[in-house]
Amino acid sequence: MEFPNCTVVDHPLVKHKLTMMRRTETSTATFRALLQEISLLLAYEALRDLKVRDEDIQTPMAPMRAPMLEGKKLVLVAIMRAGQGILDGMLQLVPSARVGHIGLYRDPETLTPVEYYYRVPGQLADRDVVVCDPMLATGNSAVAALQRVKRSKPGSLRFVCLLACPEGLANLREHHPDVHVYTAAVDEKLNEHGYILPGLGDAGDRLFGTKT
Repeated sequence: MEFPNCTVVDHPLVKHKLTMMRRTETSTATFRALLQEISLLLAYEALRDLKVRDEDIQTPMAPMRAPMLEGKKLVLVAIMRAGQGILDGMLQLVPSARVGHIGLYRDPETLTPVEYYYRVPGQLADRDVVVCDPMLATGNSAVAALQRVKRSKPGSLRFVCLLACPEGLANLREHHPDVHVYTAAVDEKLNEHGYILPGLGDAGDRLFGTKT
C-alpha cells in the first residue's frame, strides 16, 4: 500500500535493528540503545533536504567554497514521554539543534490526546522543525502536536516515528497534508485498544522499563 505522505527508511540496518526491538525478550537497555541508533538513521533521511549555502573556508591544502547548513538552527520536538528516545538519537547527528517537548497522554476510553505540557523554543518562523514520537498509531497525538506547533508558524515541519500504521498515516494526512512522515516501517493495522499490530508493544514502557 502506498502512502504519499510517508517515506519508509528501509535500509538493511534499520530493518535489522527494528526486528531486534520487536522481540519480547529484548531488554530495556538494548531497546533504548537500538532506538537511539535507528533514530540517527531516520534523521539522516528526514533531514536530507535541509538547505545549504557555500562558504569560503581554508583546508590544510587550499582555500575553497564548501557547503554549510543555511538559516536558523533546527528544532527537534519530542512528544513525551517516549519521543525522548528518538530525540536522543537525532541529537547525536545534530547536537546543535534546539529542543522542545510536548506532553500528551491518550485518554484510554476515547483515545483522544490530552495536553499537559508544552515547552518549545520561541520564534519558530523560518526554522525547520521535526516532531518525533516512536509510534504513529491512531495518529491523534501526532495530529494534536503538529497543530500546536503550527501556531508558531514554523518554516517547515516533519514528523519522524519508529513505526506507523495505515490508520495513523491516513489521520495525519487528513489533518496535515503538508507534513511528511519518516518511519522505519508501516505495520498492518491497529487492534481494538489502539495499539499497532504486529508492533512492538508500548514503546514508552519498553524504553523506560515501566511495564507492570
